[in-house]
Amino acid sequence: MERPGEHWVVLDVGETLIDESRLWETWADELSIPRMTFMSAFGAIVERGLEYQHITDYFPVDDWRIHRHSVEARYGGFQPQDLYPDVLPSLALFRAQGHRMAIIGNQPAQRNQQLRAIGVDAEVMAMSDEMGVAKPDPAFFVAVLARLGDPEPASVAYVGDRVDNDVRPAAAADMRAIWLRRGPWGVIPREEPTEANLIVGSLTELVERIDEAWA
Repeated sequence: MERPGEHWVVLDVGETLIDESRLWETWADELSIPRMTFMSAFGAIVERGLEYQHITDYFPVDDWRIHRHSVEARYGGFQPQDLYPDVLPSLALFRAQGHRMAIIGNQPAQRNQQLRAIGVDAEVMAMSDEMGVAKPDPAFFVAVLARLGDPEPASVAYVGDRVDNDVRPAAAADMRAIWLRRGPWGVIPREEPTEANLIVGSLTELVERIDEAWA
């Protein structure tokens, strides 16, 4: 249960905590597409506001879903080198500031264990697969609040790299929406969303400016 005056900081996973470069390189290798070519097409997909599955718009790929298990086996899950360097120091500083921490994103359920294995933990950790709902569905953010013990939405800051999946739906749920501008979805869009309570370039910057989210 939330205690009066407390604030939650909820962090997305991909491109918030984890640099997903190695994952997408694994997909390129699995599909026998040169990595530079794959990444260029991936950037075009992001520019068009589409999901990664639209890689088939550029390459004669058979059903990408049949490659999931093979990609995961080659990828091997999250590794220490996949963590952005500011993650562990920032988590420690957030806790020292008295913030309650959660990590909740669109990921397979096994990412919980993988994050803990590389030193990432939080009071609450959950992935969309186990929750049965994914962003940007408004029900995802209802489920987030339930996982936190149903605090007031305005006491919760949701931090993510995507305007469409993170910022706008978090704001619509009356949370404090924070846009972390890194990763393809963070740097390719040029228009800054009016829904964002705060825009930062790193978790280090967020630690320094987090109080602005509730100003």
